[in-house]
Amino acid sequence: MATTSLWHIGGNIKDVINYVENPEKTVLKDELKQLGDVCDYVRRPGGIKEKKLITTLNCNTTCALEEMLIVKQGFRKTDGYMAWHGYQSFKPGEISEELCHEIGVKLAKEMWGDRFQVIVTTHLDKEHLHNHFCFNSVSFRDGKKYNYSKKEIARLRETSDRLCQEYGLSIIEKPHKAAARPVWMDEKTGKPTRYNVYRADIIDAMEKSNSMQGFQNYLVRLGYDVDLSGAHWKIKLPKYEHYTRMDTLDPRFTPEVIHEFIGQTRRFIRNQSAEVTYPASMPKEWRTKSFFEILLSGTKLYKLYLYYCYQLGIYPKGMNYKPTSPYLKEDLRRCDEISRQTDYLAENNIDTMEDLKKDRSEIQGKMDDLIAKRTKLQNKIRRASPEQKEILRGEKKELTTEITTLRKKLKLNEGIEKRSVGMRDNLERLMNNEVRAQEQTKNRQRKESMER
Repeated sequence: MATTSLWHIGGNIKDVINYVENPEKTVLKDELKQLGDVCDYVRRPGGIKEKKLITTLNCNTTCALEEMLIVKQGFRKTDGYMAWHGYQSFKPGEISEELCHEIGVKLAKEMWGDRFQVIVTTHLDKEHLHNHFCFNSVSFRDGKKYNYSKKEIARLRETSDRLCQEYGLSIIEKPHKAAARPVWMDEKTGKPTRYNVYRADIIDAMEKSNSMQGFQNYLVRLGYDVDLSGAHWKIKLPKYEHYTRMDTLDPRFTPEVIHEFIGQTRRFIRNQSAEVTYPASMPKEWRTKSFFEILLSGTKLYKLYLYYCYQLGIYPKGMNYKPTSPYLKEDLRRCDEISRQTDYLAENNIDTMEDLKKDRSEIQGKMDDLIAKRTKLQNKIRRASPEQKEILRGEKKELTTEITTLRKKLKLNEGIEKRSVGMRDNLERLMNNEVRAQEQTKNRQRKESMER
C-alpha cells in the first residue's frame, strides 16, 4: 500500500535538494554519522548499497543542482516555482529498501523521466520506507514548466497503484482525503480533535439509545447537525462548512451496523439524553443565560478568557473536569496555548481589545528599534577588527535574544485577537444549544402532562 503526494517549491532550489539528499534520511544513521554530504558519500568507493538509494534521471548525481540551473537559465525561466518535491510512502514492514527504491525509480521514469531532471532517494529514517522525488520545474526538452493538474494527480496515484500491484503489494481500495498533518499527529497521540470527538460522541449515542430517533436526538442535543439520509450517514458541528461521513471516521459506522447495534441493546436500556456539564468550581452565576449575554456583549477580554478556561477545565489548577460539549472538547488540545494567552492578559493588565492593540503597537515599536540597532551593529561588524568583531557579535546576540522574546509576545498578542472571535462563537453556540434543549424539555414535559 503506497500513498503519494506532490507539492511545489518556491525560493531556492538548493534548499529542497539539500533536504532530499540529507544523509541522515537517505541511509541508516549509524552508518553515516561522519558524513556531511550525501553526494560525497555516493562518490566514494565502497558505497555500493547506498548508491542504489539515490538515482538521478537526465542529470548527474554529483552535479544535479548545477545541471538543473543550466536548464532554467538556458530557457530564461529562473523565477516562479523552482522545483517540485514529492513522496511515495509504503506500509511499514511490507517492502524492502531495495524494492522500495526500485519502484520509486520506475514511478519517476513514467511520470517525469521523458522531460525533466529528477532525483529519487529512499529514506530509511521512519518506520515506513518512503521515496522522495525532486525534479526541475522546467523541462530540458522544450522549456515548458510542469503543470500539476487534477489529471496529473490522478495519473500519479494510478501509476503508483499499478506498480504496487505488479510487485504484489497492497493498494488503498477506497482512497479519501487525509487529515492535515497537525490533526493527524494529534489523532495519533490521542489528543482531542474534531474527528476523535465525533467518534466518541457517536459511540456514546449508540450505547445510550434504543431507537434511531433516540440516536439522532442524542447527537442533536450535543449540538451536532446530523444527516441520516442516504447510504452514508453524516455529522458535523455548525461551525464547520462540510459534513463528515460517519463511515470515514470508522468503517463500522454504517447504517446497517448502527441499526444492528441499537437493535441488540433495545431490550436493556431506554433512550437517554446527552448532558452538557459545567465544572463544579465554576460560580453558579456564570452558568446563567444573562451572564452569557453580558459576557458576550462586552469587550472584557480577560473575563472572556477566564470563563473559557473554566469551561475547558484549565482553571482552577489540578481539576479533573473535562468538558462534555463538542464545541469545547476540540480546544483541549490547545489548552496550553490558551493558558499562556490568559496569563499574558493578566500579567499585562489587558482587559479590552483597545488595551490589546495598544500593547501590540508598543511591542512592534520596541522590535523595530532593536532591529534597526542590530542592522547598524551588523554594518559595524563588517568594518571592525577581529578583536572588535567578537565584542560586537556578543552585543548582536543579546539584541537577537531580546527581539526573539518580543516576537513571541507579539505572536501571543495577535493570537488572542484571533482566538477571542472563536471563543465567542463557541460560547454563543453553547448557550443557544442549552436554551434550545431546555425549551425542548419543557415542550416534552408539557406534552406528557397533557396526555395524562
